[in-house]
Amino acid sequence: MIDRPTRARFNGPGMRNSAHDRLGRPLRDLRISVTDRCNLRCSYCMPKEIFGRDYRFLDRASMLSFEEIERLASLLVELGVTKLRLTGGEPLLRADLSVLVRKLAALPVDLAMTTNGLLLAQHAPELADAGLGRVTVSLDALDDTTFKTTNGVGATARRVLDGIDAAADAGLGPVKINMVVRRGVNEHCVLPMARRFHGTGHAFRIIEYMDVGHTNGWRLDEVVPARTLLEEIDRVLPLEPVAPAYRGEVARRWRYRDGGGEIGVIASVTKPFCGDCSRVRVSSDGKLYTCLFATDGHDVRSWLRGPVEDRVILERLRGLWSRRTDRYSETRSAVSAGLPKVEMSYIGG
Repeated sequence: MIDRPTRARFNGPGMRNSAHDRLGRPLRDLRISVTDRCNLRCSYCMPKEIFGRDYRFLDRASMLSFEEIERLASLLVELGVTKLRLTGGEPLLRADLSVLVRKLAALPVDLAMTTNGLLLAQHAPELADAGLGRVTVSLDALDDTTFKTTNGVGATARRVLDGIDAAADAGLGPVKINMVVRRGVNEHCVLPMARRFHGTGHAFRIIEYMDVGHTNGWRLDEVVPARTLLEEIDRVLPLEPVAPAYRGEVARRWRYRDGGGEIGVIASVTKPFCGDCSRVRVSSDGKLYTCLFATDGHDVRSWLRGPVEDRVILERLRGLWSRRTDRYSETRSAVSAGLPKVEMSYIGG
């Protein structure tokens, strides 16, 4: 049986229950994948050559239920989590997602979601009503020739832009727009993206192409250094740096000197930020990963489905985090880049 009464005896985030790893990094950010399915086949995440018609995704019984996700999230909040993000796959493919959002919105966390935006126009109002705070939308190009090439299924940028507008109208803004840049594919689209979202109130973010997973054929020479892209934007729309809003902020922030808003840069390859990483990730089938580039996860689903009390699970979770030493991006090498790491679509970005 789940030991619900003991939860009231725990201290809140930041109190004596707060967890720190071996490098002194606190547990603050939680990303929960609610499905391993996606309606796109982006080459850097779910290449269609691998994730084709015959690919076997998780069945419903294998995935964490909404009640299990709520229970696990509540326990991780006890250990210090203050930010919770729903991911996928594509999270909007999970049926009745607003039901889960309503459960998680009752926790003392900043609740957000990352989506490819294709279904966002349809679901934004109900998600906002359920208590979702913000959304981040992935969009790798504005011109359909490039975007259709990157997403693998012929989806149009207009549909994503409509989703961004719907999210803003529903109160889920300002929206963050993530663009993964890959040399020879879409680096020519960066400046048009910056111009499109300049002055809109939304935050455009550039992400260096990373070696997440092992099916995307990542090569270092396909990485366009974020600094190069910033310089390109700065020549047209002058920028100045912005101080981090909090320790562990992943994106380095810049603002337009003319007051047109901000852009962010996630440069895991050229400017690793492992030293302040405070994130833990949970896959849709209940495996916990202490690094985006992990090769193995910890099976917490068996704890949630077994006769294990909350207090015991809490201490097991604390133990997992307290033993953490991950700093992959700081130690990346030709050898480590080729390891069979967990796929991005399985644990979210």
